Amino acid sequence: MNIQKLSGILIFASFLITVISYFLEDELSVFSGIFAWVALLFLFRKAANIKLLIVLLLLSISIFMYCLLNGFEVDFKRAILANQYLLTLLIGVGFLRLIATPKNEKVKELPKGENSFIKTYWGVHLFGSVINISSLILVADKLYKRAKFTKEQTILLTRAFSTDAFWSPFFVAFAAATTYAPNLVTSKILISGLVLTIIAFFVTLLDVKRNYNIEEFRGYPIQFDTLLLPFLLAALVLITNHYYPSLKVIVLISFFSIVLTSLILPLKVGIRKAIEQLNSHVSTDLPKMKNEISLFLVAGMFGVSVSCVLMAYNIEFPFEHFNAASGSVMLLVIILLSYVGIHPIISIAVIGNWTMGLNHTFLATIFLMAWSISVSTSPFSGVNLTMQARYDLNAVEIFKLNLFYGIKMYIFSVIILFVLANYLGL
Repeated sequence: MNIQKLSGILIFASFLITVISYFLEDELSVFSGIFAWVALLFLFRKAANIKLLIVLLLLSISIFMYCLLNGFEVDFKRAILANQYLLTLLIGVGFLRLIATPKNEKVKELPKGENSFIKTYWGVHLFGSVINISSLILVADKLYKRAKFTKEQTILLTRAFSTDAFWSPFFVAFAAATTYAPNLVTSKILISGLVLTIIAFFVTLLDVKRNYNIEEFRGYPIQFDTLLLPFLLAALVLITNHYYPSLKVIVLISFFSIVLTSLILPLKVGIRKAIEQLNSHVSTDLPKMKNEISLFLVAGMFGVSVSCVLMAYNIEFPFEHFNAASGSVMLLVIILLSYVGIHPIISIAVIGNWTMGLNHTFLATIFLMAWSISVSTSPFSGVNLTMQARYDLNAVEIFKLNLFYGIKMYIFSVIILFVLANYLGL
């Protein structure tokens, strides 16, 4: 058995143990973390941003050693499992690609014009709200086969996908927010996120209409019947959460993702082919998640290590009041850090471990805003790195195309923060 296949099995085992331990035996959860870390050891050398990961690991180990030498309390179990639910969600929704991929329709000529722009935008956005970056790659691949991306197409793909982070409970950003702000009120998060999503769409539409000839835009709209599966998953999660509100939404999404895949895939392709595809997904596709796995595991450990020092020395949050003004500063800091290569999950892990006593709804909203704006604009975001590597795009060009969009969305986000803070009485 080669290392890649073994890593895939360990990742899948980590996923299964997380779900099983949540519903049946919590003490098993530590094994899910151990399996994920062992898989990381096998895949570490091939991970992107390896220098940053090594720095974070060395800093984490050094901080833990400092804490132990000074008699400070260190929660090693928490360090191992810090982002485990986040990883579980990422793995779970990955299985949906096996049953949610649209049919390979033969299109002689790509539709063009404003109507095509709107349909392509919302197709990428709604499909991506459940299966994450797979939706972007699915549409981008089809467009790239025809011709090199135009600026309008690059703008659409990066922005339509990144706005999922504002609101989608199935998106990895939401999992990060609920990990570090678990007592959030989901309805308030969804309302503010959906408002920003609609604003982002109109900002993008106006940008393209003002600066380019939108009538010459060529898109590849995802057929909306493809969205039946995402809506089915959403319905199952919402209904279950209504009757069992204590259950974590992250775990429910992960659980129903694997259940739906196991039930629907054999119906689509037959039992034998379904087994082959599942086996291929575990042994081949899961190890390809090495970048996300390494980043989330290391960032989680680093966040816990920093929190040990902050708690030991009783270092308090730098703002006397956590309100719209301080929240706006926090949002700006996370975005700016992403521009120099510090992924939002690292910032969120540190801030989240430091600010557990603050209003979680407000905190989670800031996290989601920061993630969305960073993903679309930062040259170091996973989306933009994928676009650069896969479609021969220039990092500086993507940054220029989306920089003023990021500034506009930051301003709109600040306005939403002031409204939300007033509503929450902060």
